[in-house]
Amino acid sequence: MSHATTATAHAVLPLETRLARFPAKQVDIAQQHIVSYREADSARGAALPLVLLHGIGSGAASWVQQLEALGATRRVLAWDAPGYGESTPVAAASPVASDYANVLKAWLDALGVARCVLVGHSLGAIVAGAFAAANPARVAGLLLISPAGGYGAAEPEVRASKRDARLAMLAGLGPAGLAETRSANMLSPHADETARDWVRWNMSRVVPHGYAQATHLLANADLAADLAAFTGRVAVAVGAKDSITLPAACARLARIARAPFQTVPRAGHAGYIEAPTAYNTILDTFCRASDASAGNRSFE
Repeated sequence: MSHATTATAHAVLPLETRLARFPAKQVDIAQQHIVSYREADSARGAALPLVLLHGIGSGAASWVQQLEALGATRRVLAWDAPGYGESTPVAAASPVASDYANVLKAWLDALGVARCVLVGHSLGAIVAGAFAAANPARVAGLLLISPAGGYGAAEPEVRASKRDARLAMLAGLGPAGLAETRSANMLSPHADETARDWVRWNMSRVVPHGYAQATHLLANADLAADLAAFTGRVAVAVGAKDSITLPAACARLARIARAPFQTVPRAGHAGYIEAPTAYNTILDTFCRASDASAGNRSFE
C-alpha cells in the first residue's frame, strides 16, 4: 500500500485513536532519569531506524502520521525531549545543545540503535545537529525540517530579549493559553481543522519547566556551527508558508551544510502535520537514499 493510500485509510479515524496504536513507552537511561517515546516497530529488517525529534511546542505524539506511514518499512522512534511528556528534564537551568544531545545518545544506546536516520523539526533540528556533529558515525543521514537556527551567535541583548519574551509568554498564558493563541502560527492558511486541532492538542500538553529550558536552549544554540562541523549527508526542507522559520533562513542553513534544499508548497511550520503525504514522501526518499549510502543496497 502506498503512503498516500495509507494516509487516506487512517484519516477517517480520530487522531487520538490512531495515536493509541503507538502508546508512550519509557526507558531508563541513568539512575532516576528516563526518556519517554513512541515507536513503530513492526519492521526490523535491513532498513536503518528513523529517529524523529519534535519542536519546542510539541511532543512525540505529533509524529503519529509518520509512525503510521513509515513504520511499515522500518523502525521509527519519536522521543519526548527532556522535560517533555514523562521525560526527565536536563539538569542545567539554562542548557546548551550538547545537554540534549547527550541524552539522545544515551537513549539510542538504551534502545540498541547504533546508526540511524535522524530528523529534527524546528528546535529538534538544534538537538539533531549537535548530536550529528558529536557522533557523525551514528548518523547515516540528517534531515532538518523547518530548522530553528538558535540565537547563540547573536549579540547578548538579542539573545536575552528573545529568551525573556518567550518566557514571559509562557508565564502569562500557560500551556493551554499558548495552545489557543500560538498554535495557528504553526500552520499555513491551507491547513484543515484536523491539523489545527492536533497542533493545539500537542501544544496544550507541554510541561512548563521543560518548555522554559527549551527556551534557554533556543537562546544558547548555534545550529549553523554544528552543521559546518558535520560532513555527513544532510538535507533541509521547509514549508513555503512557514512564518516561524522563514524559508530564506532555512536556505541559509542548507548552504552552510552544503545540503539540498526543498520547499513544500502550501505548508507552514508544522508541515509534517498538515501535509503528511508530502512530508512522508520526503522522509521516505531521504531514508532510502541513506540506506543505500550506508550499504543497505536492497533499498537503492
